[in-house]
Amino acid sequence: MFTQFKNIDTAFSHIKRFSLLMIIACLLISGFSIYKGFTMVDRAQQKVYILANGKVLEAAAGDRKDNIAVEIRDHVKVFHHYFFSLDPDEKVIQSNINAALNLADESAKRAYDNLKEKGYFNNLISANISQEILVDSTLVDLDAYPYVFTCYATQRLIRSSSTIRRKLVTTGTLRNVSRSDNNPHGFLIQRWQTLDNHDEPLNPSR
Repeated sequence: MFTQFKNIDTAFSHIKRFSLLMIIACLLISGFSIYKGFTMVDRAQQKVYILANGKVLEAAAGDRKDNIAVEIRDHVKVFHHYFFSLDPDEKVIQSNINAALNLADESAKRAYDNLKEKGYFNNLISANISQEILVDSTLVDLDAYPYVFTCYATQRLIRSSSTIRRKLVTTGTLRNVSRSDNNPHGFLIQRWQTLDNHDEPLNPSR
């Protein structure tokens, strides 16, 4: 009789240990599965897909601080492109200027108003002049905030009879703002001013 009870107690002890081991194993498997799931989600979030010319391209996402200099340079380049890439068409000029003014503060608006008051844009239209700009380089100082930049660019004023080249140097600061469709980099140019804008010798072959 006692032997039977002893066997039952031993069997129950074995079942108890086996059940405990199974519970621990299930917990370990569940924990590992959750960890792997979070890891896969994190990797997926690091992938960015860009649609360019009808093709889907994969890009790596990083922290803003890792790419801030690149984003600043592109923001400055886009601003100068819109502000200085003009055709002898009032609608094109206004559209580009509006896009540029979304990226800068009232200092850019004042520069536009001054040019407009001097009849600069009317002269482009009346003389059928197209204006292009090529940003050569942009220096950025990240040691202080707002960030300071200096932009070096080349302007081309194209007319039927000739092409005029101008060297352009501008400077300003940038502060962080919210990203939007009109301002995808999330920067605002402040205290923008032109340091130099002089004509280069005319090259008739260009």
